[in-house]
Amino acid sequence: MSAPRFLWQMMAKTCYLIDGHYQIYRSFYAPFRELTSPSGEPTRATYVFLQTLFALIKGRKPDFLAMVMDVADETTFRRDLDETYKANREPMPETLIVQVDRITSLVRTLGIPIYTAPGFEADDLLATFAAQLKDQDVDVFLVSRDKDLEQLLTDRVSLYDASKNAVIDPEALLDKKGYTPHQAVEIQTLTGDSTDNIPGVMGIGPKTAVKLINQYGSAQAVLDHADELSPKMCARVKAFAQQLPLTRQLVTLRRDVPIAFELEESAVSRLDFASLRAPFRELSFNRLSEQLETFTGADVQPTKSTGTVTAQTYHLVDQPDAFVAFVETLKQQKIFAFDTETTGLNPVAASLVGLSFCWKSGEAYYIPVRTAIGKALAVDDVTEALKPIFENPDIEKVGQNVKYDVIVLRQVGIRTQGIAFDTRLASVLLDPLARSHSLDALAKRWFDHQMIPISDLIGKGKNQVTIDLVDTKLVCEYAAEDADFTWRLFETLAPQMTGSFAEPLFRETEMPLVDVLVEMEHNGIALDTKLLARLGHDMGDRLVVLQRDIHKAAGHKFNIDSTKQLAQVLFDEQGLQVVKKTKTGRSTDHHTLETLVGTTDNPIPQLILAYRELAKLKSTYVDTLPRMVCTRTGRVHASFDQAGADTGRLSSRDPNLQNIPIRTKTGRQIRHAFITGDLDHRLLSADYSQIELRLLAHFCGDQALNKAFVDGQDIHRAVAAEVNGVALAEVTSEQRSAAKAVNFGIIYGQSAFGLARSLGIAIGKAQEFIDAYFARFPGIKTFIDACIRKAKDQGYAETILGRRRPIEELASRNRQQQALGERLAVNTVVQGSAADLIKRAMIDIHRAYRAGELHAKMLVQVHDELVFEVPLDRLDSDGSRIRQLMENALPLDVPVIVDLKSGSNWAESK
Repeated sequence: MSAPRFLWQMMAKTCYLIDGHYQIYRSFYAPFRELTSPSGEPTRATYVFLQTLFALIKGRKPDFLAMVMDVADETTFRRDLDETYKANREPMPETLIVQVDRITSLVRTLGIPIYTAPGFEADDLLATFAAQLKDQDVDVFLVSRDKDLEQLLTDRVSLYDASKNAVIDPEALLDKKGYTPHQAVEIQTLTGDSTDNIPGVMGIGPKTAVKLINQYGSAQAVLDHADELSPKMCARVKAFAQQLPLTRQLVTLRRDVPIAFELEESAVSRLDFASLRAPFRELSFNRLSEQLETFTGADVQPTKSTGTVTAQTYHLVDQPDAFVAFVETLKQQKIFAFDTETTGLNPVAASLVGLSFCWKSGEAYYIPVRTAIGKALAVDDVTEALKPIFENPDIEKVGQNVKYDVIVLRQVGIRTQGIAFDTRLASVLLDPLARSHSLDALAKRWFDHQMIPISDLIGKGKNQVTIDLVDTKLVCEYAAEDADFTWRLFETLAPQMTGSFAEPLFRETEMPLVDVLVEMEHNGIALDTKLLARLGHDMGDRLVVLQRDIHKAAGHKFNIDSTKQLAQVLFDEQGLQVVKKTKTGRSTDHHTLETLVGTTDNPIPQLILAYRELAKLKSTYVDTLPRMVCTRTGRVHASFDQAGADTGRLSSRDPNLQNIPIRTKTGRQIRHAFITGDLDHRLLSADYSQIELRLLAHFCGDQALNKAFVDGQDIHRAVAAEVNGVALAEVTSEQRSAAKAVNFGIIYGQSAFGLARSLGIAIGKAQEFIDAYFARFPGIKTFIDACIRKAKDQGYAETILGRRRPIEELASRNRQQQALGERLAVNTVVQGSAADLIKRAMIDIHRAYRAGELHAKMLVQVHDELVFEVPLDRLDSDGSRIRQLMENALPLDVPVIVDLKSGSNWAESK
């Protein structure tokens, strides 16, 4: 009787085979700062590859380790079978070529064997080695996420995704993709591989292929049963008949490469980590050099991380004498990390419970000022003593999402200065693809440390309490740990930030913006709750009417909010065409309803859209906003996140002020509720005019487009005149609307289908307009192509101030994903640069306010608009100065225009 799988897995040794070129490419396009050696050699891919390699050795503890590589000239048997094989592959970037050579040299120096075989690819070697090792007591892990290797998976062969530390075995493959390793070749035979220029059946993608293979068993069986398919698919499958054998041969990995894998030669115990010290010094890989010390040299036996960190000593400072001594010590520090504990999540409304500090890894202090269990110091005494330290700009402060803590301190009379480093912002800029930048996530990522969950202290759900009701000894461990690991993150991220691509943006824009947002959130905005109450009552009546109209049109009552019941009414009872399906059934989402509105006279889709919009606005804003008013200030204090969007745009929450529609009557009514605090002030709206189009003109340098802006023309009318070949005065409203749609749509990669849909015209007509648009403004097309090409080459798009957004979709083999990546590449440059611009404007305005040049208080930022509260007698002068600062925030090649409007409420000022 054989041992259970889990038991022999524990006994078996492990062999990791690295797909060399795959991992090198992933390292090259990883979201990591640019690196060069002192001699100027590019080293980012080299550094990331080695970092990944070390993590694999430490974390996975392989017994054996080797690497396979493709042959340099790509003269493989597949090219002999089909000379067009991989003919579409772009050449390797020049900065990567030198790094491939460096990486292979370092891998060999370390002692990891590298295998190649003329006439074969690395995947064939992996297949062959996996076959050779099947009779050995060893589990094989192929270090790659290449789908071509899925056909190799067995109960002893798995894929290992090093970037996610994830193992993909046959069970995981079936669960995630719906097919087995045996079926992988069949599916690839049907779909082909556009990346490698391997043809498949036209129109058959992975989902359809999986369905067909699960139904018929093989690609040949699909061909044999082609007559059972739809006429269109039948014709395509039969047209593929002659190509099928060649495609199958091209996608099937060879397991008979004439090369032997020497298991003992790849033993990890043979690796010589000391041999890397000299090349690491040459490359200035200081941090990687430090990691060498964690290995013991030739007899290395890697140990799995236990999650432990430097010994922690946390001090509870709850005695007056101890606090006096602490303050004296804190005064001597040039820089420290701090954190606050509060009774709630809103920094303006919450009460301060305690403060924690750290300036040395592993040692931190907690000062309680409010508690029900334990001792606490008087909050006034603590803030009075700490105020001079926090307000001293020469003593630098570090925090994780430090804006929150600074706003908290602002409520107790402390105006913090010297904010030097926010670990969350640094992480966002350096590693934008990371799923989370919370302190918990960063501590786990960088130190393999599990932070104390807040739920351990305050509980969950209905049993949750505020932290001031928890024993101070427990709070001390939690709060001091926060400060401690914020400091550790600072020590880790600050050297990465120094000299990186992100440093100018971090130092000159994002960190100064923290002060601006602190002031803005502290100010808040007044709210007319009585108006909202009346509006809510009116909206409730309108919802009742809409509900009645929907039921009348349907012929019976049903739950309008039930997707299932609505689908039954629309598609079964009303006979409308299903637009799309999801995993849960027939979709009734916004896009579906809009499509039905445009293709049918049935009144129900339009009524549902109106019902949903009204219900959403009522629940999200009209009913909720009054509950968000701070009882102490009488204002709403939204939170603005400078790292809340991939493009760098600010996002807002509690409430989200950016989603209030401005083009609908109801949206404008809601804006009427945002008012001035008294009759002596007015709200001033300063809004960039067509800023994304102006940035597009700046970047593309198109003469005709730039001239229209320089001459101060109506840009949509000017574009319509150019495209249609008519004088400005002869442009019709329809022509201007079409030009406007293209002007804005071009930034988001709008297709002819999208333009046709938005204008209600034929697709052919829309395509003609787009073609004429690009013909008249060739600089725009050149710019778009350059954006996409640059993003493909670099792996990221970049804004005017150097913010980088990695775009993985561009490397996808799925054409829809590639198209999405292309749209993101252009949108990031234009919209992201608009975000950069208004952030710099906000900083300039804030500095003018602090210098006494302005009396206008900044309250709200929504995309390209800033809202201020201004004294009546300063409205003209402050407005003029704000406009000047906004229009000159960044130098552009076209004029920047800011529109100013004022009123007693936000709607009037808009």
